[in-house]
Amino acid sequence: MRTWIRHRGAIFALFLLALAVVAGGVWRVGYGQALDQLAQRGEADLALEADRLTAQLRRYQELAVLMAEHPTLAALVQGEGNTAAAEALLLDAADKTAALDLVFARADGAVIVSAHGAAVPARDLLNTPYFERALHGALGTHHAVVTQDGQRAFYFASPSFGPDGRVVAVLVVIVDIEIVEENWRGDGPAVYFVDLVGEVFISNRSELLLWQRRGGDSGLVPPVGAAPPFREFYRSGHELWRVDWGPYIPARALHIVQDLPLIEMQGEALVDVAPALRLAGLQAAFVAAVAMVLGLFLWQAVERRRVLAEANVELEERVAARTKALSDTNIALRREILERQDAEAALKRAQADLVQAGKLSALGQMSAGISHELNQPLMAIQSFAENGERFLDKGRTEKAGENLGRIAQMATRMARIIKNLRAFARNESEPMGRVDLRAVIGQAVELTEARLRQDDITLSWNAKGTPVYALGGEVRLGQVFVNLINNAADAMVDAPKKAITIDLEAGPRLCVVVRDTGPGIAEPDRIFDPFYTTREVGSSEGMGLGLSISYGLVQSFGGNIRGTNAEDGGAVFTVELEYWQEDQVA
Repeated sequence: MRTWIRHRGAIFALFLLALAVVAGGVWRVGYGQALDQLAQRGEADLALEADRLTAQLRRYQELAVLMAEHPTLAALVQGEGNTAAAEALLLDAADKTAALDLVFARADGAVIVSAHGAAVPARDLLNTPYFERALHGALGTHHAVVTQDGQRAFYFASPSFGPDGRVVAVLVVIVDIEIVEENWRGDGPAVYFVDLVGEVFISNRSELLLWQRRGGDSGLVPPVGAAPPFREFYRSGHELWRVDWGPYIPARALHIVQDLPLIEMQGEALVDVAPALRLAGLQAAFVAAVAMVLGLFLWQAVERRRVLAEANVELEERVAARTKALSDTNIALRREILERQDAEAALKRAQADLVQAGKLSALGQMSAGISHELNQPLMAIQSFAENGERFLDKGRTEKAGENLGRIAQMATRMARIIKNLRAFARNESEPMGRVDLRAVIGQAVELTEARLRQDDITLSWNAKGTPVYALGGEVRLGQVFVNLINNAADAMVDAPKKAITIDLEAGPRLCVVVRDTGPGIAEPDRIFDPFYTTREVGSSEGMGLGLSISYGLVQSFGGNIRGTNAEDGGAVFTVELEYWQEDQVA
């Protein structure tokens, strides 16, 4: 009896131990999953706050750039302006944008006029990094604590150029950071922005302002006084902090970081992990309760020894059924693996067909011009042949020979056009190798020449020069440049000036720059997305796959392609390719 009691006690103890292990495992997994969700939300909140901050600061940056060349201010530099009118102009801009001050100074640092008439010594401006950068013709930015009571300011300095192109004056826009923080202080998780020296310069929690990160530590310490408690640890791949920094800072928080090179700061967020702890605790408690209920039923089954044999038989039947189900599942899994392998092969074929379809689509757009290019020499051949026949009838063999020579020239021209078309339409399957980049661009220009002439578009390309060899595929690379030229032509349909410029630049990588004079790119971040197009819905001119296909082709060569807007208008596409090295295997 005592032995049975000991056995029951041991079984109960083992059950409690297993229950604790299972509940602990569930808690750990649930806590990790909850931290993943918190991290995603926290990253989104931090990105939103960072975008809001940069957008607000960009408004003052644009103010500095736009007003630096204002005629009223430019006249002051030449000694012909009205100081009162300039001061009123700066004061009006400061009042409308809530700027702390606007200062217009000569290149030697002497202040000409300011929004609030504050006297700023020339040496104070000359010794600042933002003023020195503006003197070099660039936009200067800086931030600093400007008063003893901790008032923080952000500076934007924009140069003003004279007739000779030199910087003659600088407009400085001073931004009060407290005005920027008013719209989002206290919102969301605790967010702060640390500059390059490790000081908290901007935050939606005022108690963290001007705290510092010293000696490479992760935590922060106040500018004065002892450092509060801080501990850093990791859970499920996430960095967690345990702090005691105030009632509005979570005691246990998930630490998230985002770099902001635009303002030379690092955004950080502290997300409270209490919801994750509660969720993990609830999950572990639920699993423990379910396990307890199951344990109780199992305990009752053990107590009913008289039905043990029947239970064993039933258990064996269930095991057999489960084994059969497992075997069926394994067979289905093997079938699914084969299906996925077939799907991957089909996907590769579809990608190759998509590239070929892109070339055929480009040929379809150029078909009218190509037909004209072929029809014109055909008509000329017919005319020369008829004239040659008449000259032969009249015995003028010399004139007939001239017509035969012109027929040969026309045939050569048609052969060159057809050769380019056949090369472009060919479904290239050869591996990458040495490609004469200048020749590939020349073929793309020839293929699109008729379409450009039909739309009255001027193309500038220096076809002369020594061959420049790149790593790639000749046909696929030609498709990339045909797509870029056709896209540029499509974009300039309604443009007053229609011109395309192609430049080949040699640097660390080969760069082909294609510029146009169209309206530019509306959404540069999306132009390489599949099916993204600016054409009207239902248009027969394309489905937005040309640039996506070009992006994939260039990436397959180990290169890169990007699209931006030119400062003077129009779009600029840059294709970067690797140089061909003699030791590379084709």
